[in-house]
Amino acid sequence: MNMDERPEAELVSIPATPRMSTPEILTPTGQRSPRMGGSKEGNKSSTTWTPTSLISPRFLSPIGTPMKRVLVNMKGYLEEVGHLTKLNPQDAWLPITESRNGNAHYAAFHNLNAGIGFQALLLPVAFAFLGWSWGIISLTIAYFWQLYTLWILVQLHEAVPGKRYNRYVELAQAAFGERLGVWLALFPTVYLSAGTGTALILVGGETMKLFFQIVCGPLCTSNPLSAVEWYLVFTSLCIVLSQLPNLNSIAGLSLVGAVTAIIYSTMVWVLSVGHARPPTISYQPIATPTFTASLFSVMNALGIIAFAFRGHNLALEIQATMPSTFKHPAHVPMWRGAKVAYFFIAMCLFPIAIGGFWAYGNLMHPGGILNALYEFHKNDIQRGVLATAFLLVVINCLSCFQIYSMPVFDSFEAGYTSRTNRPCSIWVRSGFRVFCGFISFFIGVALPFLSSLAGLLGGLTLPVTFAYPCFMWVLIKKPQKFSFCWYFHWSLGFLGIAFSLAFSIGGIWSLVNSGLKLKFFKPN
Repeated sequence: MNMDERPEAELVSIPATPRMSTPEILTPTGQRSPRMGGSKEGNKSSTTWTPTSLISPRFLSPIGTPMKRVLVNMKGYLEEVGHLTKLNPQDAWLPITESRNGNAHYAAFHNLNAGIGFQALLLPVAFAFLGWSWGIISLTIAYFWQLYTLWILVQLHEAVPGKRYNRYVELAQAAFGERLGVWLALFPTVYLSAGTGTALILVGGETMKLFFQIVCGPLCTSNPLSAVEWYLVFTSLCIVLSQLPNLNSIAGLSLVGAVTAIIYSTMVWVLSVGHARPPTISYQPIATPTFTASLFSVMNALGIIAFAFRGHNLALEIQATMPSTFKHPAHVPMWRGAKVAYFFIAMCLFPIAIGGFWAYGNLMHPGGILNALYEFHKNDIQRGVLATAFLLVVINCLSCFQIYSMPVFDSFEAGYTSRTNRPCSIWVRSGFRVFCGFISFFIGVALPFLSSLAGLLGGLTLPVTFAYPCFMWVLIKKPQKFSFCWYFHWSLGFLGIAFSLAFSIGGIWSLVNSGLKLKFFKPN
């Protein structure tokens, strides 16, 4: 049957309702209703009929302007209705999907806060084992590789019509299956979030201790706080800030964390390059007694570079905080903010790695460029400048802790709401966050060497950033088999898995070889 010959009753059935926008804030679930309309029995046309099929330029041409405007508005409304999400009260109660008023600015703040941190200060350590050429090549490849996989995650957030994947594990389940997706994605994402939170407590506590020593100088009391007590002070500050309810509410903290990260990253490499280099400096890779030791050291160094690009486990969560409509999908502002963020990330990571290695060479302190700056130039730099750098590191660690702990908070609250079928009260939510904070504190006290495990952390969590997105693109988008796109993504994914195994072995070897004696900050 021709579309222009449809019965009059079907034309009347179209509701003359004014145009509306999708109420994304009221429906923060990822589940969308299917599109309206369908093919009619006996219709031999290859196109499927929808309520907007009648409202075409051919149909509108003989109609007057007022009527045309009404029908065009109706068409927009019907398109928006096809984009509506189904209500899921539980998602409206969880901290990641509780608020949907995010924008490109929030995306830039969150990505920048998650992408720059203490792990960037360890990049010159990797260069000390790789040398100039392989260090720069490895860092450049890793940067563009992770930027491409970030783009994949942004596009897959709404890859299936009627569904938004609000969390990394949800996307993994859609690609690999319910059980396999949980097994593959849950451990590395939780390990990355919880492990990073624990490492931030260690780094933040040690930095606060060093900041106090620099500020008070010879006036310090004879009984200063121990390292564990400084960990406790830092954890208490983290718990206070963690009472902010949802991911959008910490956008201000992410902005503060991003600004402080850019400032102290710039300060550290500028101060290092601006002072005289040690007289015995060399740019040859650090020599090891055997070929096996050299190989494992290189693998550990590459793991440090991989760990510098953590943060992909938060990409879908950040995008889930944005409204999405048919004409204004969430991937547009998300990618716009991510591009700005990763431009600044590159402007911080590359100067730190190159400038730090130029300033200290193979004499680089195993704790990173900040440790080397304190060790070689503590008498050349004013105390106020050094204290400012360390204070900025503390503020950045406090901000990073909030965004990396949010998926953990979300998991705890999801378990509570699914069992009780009601939202968390203020006291329950506060209790969960106090519990998470002190669990990270106790793990840090029991395993105080976590802050030196950058290579191992990078190896274990590398699939989240470099491998899984490539597999998920093939399994969800389903490109033509044996095409270039098909081969490219499978090859990139398996290469990421191979690197993950190699870097993890190198990290374990480095940890055992060092006798677990390294610490991120070791003040004299």
